[in-house]
Amino acid sequence: MRPSRQAHEPVKDLGHPSGPFAGSTGLLFEQAMAQTRMAVCLSDPHIADDPIVFCNQAFQQLTGYDAEDIIGRNCRFLQGPDTDQRQVDKIREAIRTEDVVVVELLNYRKDGTTFWNTLHLGPIYDEEGKLKYFFGSQWDVTDVHQSRDEERHAKAMAREVSHRLKNVFAVIGRIVNITGRSMDAKPVAVKINERVQALGRSYEPTLDEAALGTIHVGQAIRSVLSPYDPEGNRVHFNGNGVRTEPNAISAIGLTLHELATNATKYGALSKDGGTVEISWEHTKDKHGRAALQVDWVESGGPKIDGPPDSNGTGFNIADSLLAHSRGVLERDWEPDGLKARLIIPISNG
Repeated sequence: MRPSRQAHEPVKDLGHPSGPFAGSTGLLFEQAMAQTRMAVCLSDPHIADDPIVFCNQAFQQLTGYDAEDIIGRNCRFLQGPDTDQRQVDKIREAIRTEDVVVVELLNYRKDGTTFWNTLHLGPIYDEEGKLKYFFGSQWDVTDVHQSRDEERHAKAMAREVSHRLKNVFAVIGRIVNITGRSMDAKPVAVKINERVQALGRSYEPTLDEAALGTIHVGQAIRSVLSPYDPEGNRVHFNGNGVRTEPNAISAIGLTLHELATNATKYGALSKDGGTVEISWEHTKDKHGRAALQVDWVESGGPKIDGPPDSNGTGFNIADSLLAHSRGVLERDWEPDGLKARLIIPISNG
């Protein structure tokens, strides 16, 4: 088999005019085709309507038709009302131009059930370079299509959840603002809303993938921290395609928000030239469990004399969330900046 107009040696004829498999070469081909699991057929373009002149056992098993039902018929008998005619047109054009084509078709078995078929069609030439047959190989890709459909459905559902979740965060924000004004506690409402928004940012870019069971950690981290580095040159990210469970994102998002808020007020981000390097990877915790580790390293900020007298409400919230997830936030208040390590056990990633 060869595409037309390409400098390949022609495939030798499979036999003399009395049949496609006369001769030793044809016999070997027939034996090979009988044993392969791939459905194979040959059609003869020199006979009216280009009928199938050979099909192997795999072709019969795939379609549900016996050889006597197949030989002498054009392959269009496998098509049905939902077969995409645009793909059929590609086949017709390949036959007209003696070219190679690969298409995916919805075909119909003898019992009326459907299957998705990846068809590879191409010409076979004799020793003089003249067109002899068209060779077709079929592969059942129904499971692949079903998986695609399920993935598309899952992503559509995830987008709907994402839309609703954004609305939920917006409603929560309005409730907090109204409550804060009514209780003359606007500063408290502002702080609460900052944390709610951090949660929203951590989930927003990842919901489409949450349906797959795990999500990209880096997407969530960048989304949470982007407001604290509008110029994009103060926070440096060092991570790859590490994934983790969606449930871990709440603790990660709020913890990073508290670290970033602290850095903006007192740490590296409170002073020109100060930077934060954040990295993440899969590792093992002290109990040997699979864990997600996120490292936070500040530098270039005000000199630190030691740990603060109090961790503050924000870190207390982060510690509480992490404890619920069996995670920890280790903090080391070094003179050149805070170094923190967030560790959350995970069951998959």
